[in-house]
Amino acid sequence: MATGRTHRPATRSRGIPEATVARLPLYLRALTALSERSVPTVSSEELATAAGVNSAKLRKDFSYLGSYGTRGVGYDVEYLVYQISRELGLTQDWPVVIVGIGNLGAALANYGGFASRGFRVAALIDADPAQTGKMVAGLPVRHTDELEDIVEHNQVSIGVIATPAGAAQEVCDRLVAAGVTSILNFAPTVLSVPDGVDVRKVDLSIELQILAFHEQRKAGEDLGEAVAAARDTLPKAVAEPVTEPARRPGPDGDVPAVMPA
Repeated sequence: MATGRTHRPATRSRGIPEATVARLPLYLRALTALSERSVPTVSSEELATAAGVNSAKLRKDFSYLGSYGTRGVGYDVEYLVYQISRELGLTQDWPVVIVGIGNLGAALANYGGFASRGFRVAALIDADPAQTGKMVAGLPVRHTDELEDIVEHNQVSIGVIATPAGAAQEVCDRLVAAGVTSILNFAPTVLSVPDGVDVRKVDLSIELQILAFHEQRKAGEDLGEAVAAARDTLPKAVAEPVTEPARRPGPDGDVPAVMPA
């Protein structure tokens, strides 16, 4: 199997839009589930629903891969799994290092989904001497002093940063200098990288804040609906606004246009 440092995915050279690339893993996850159930073919509508996109967008995305399906039959599941995996570079081995083996880093190291998707955790690295030598997910934690040697020896091109924010940029700089060209950043900070280095940021607190915004908006909509519903239940005389009688000028100021008898 080829290693990550010798082969790169062909998505950019083939002109596949970044938005399409971002959706390919969603399609692959849905297709893998179908494959595990021995489903031979799937329609664009069924696959779009499983992936959470609309079918027109899915067909457009697949056209970039040169896959158009068969009218009345749909898409061949196994072939699409292979085609998307190849496009994402998952048919080859990608050695990965995780830097920062705290609670989050240890959880990432123990994640079982990496290997099945072509990613091999080659090393775990931490700056704390007390962590050095500890076994996490079957691998010994190594000190950051070894970072450059580890990257070179394992031909690592993808690094995962799970350090505190204050240490992330220095770790990033060292990874890039050692030859890493793609970084997945879990640290709550923005990293500065040179051209040719890709960074994907995962910030759980930001995602929670976005969800809080939507919850607040839904709560406001619910309150508005409740007020409207309550108004509908009031007697007409109470619910309708009271209008004052028209007034006309008089010698002593404005007086009602219609005087009481």
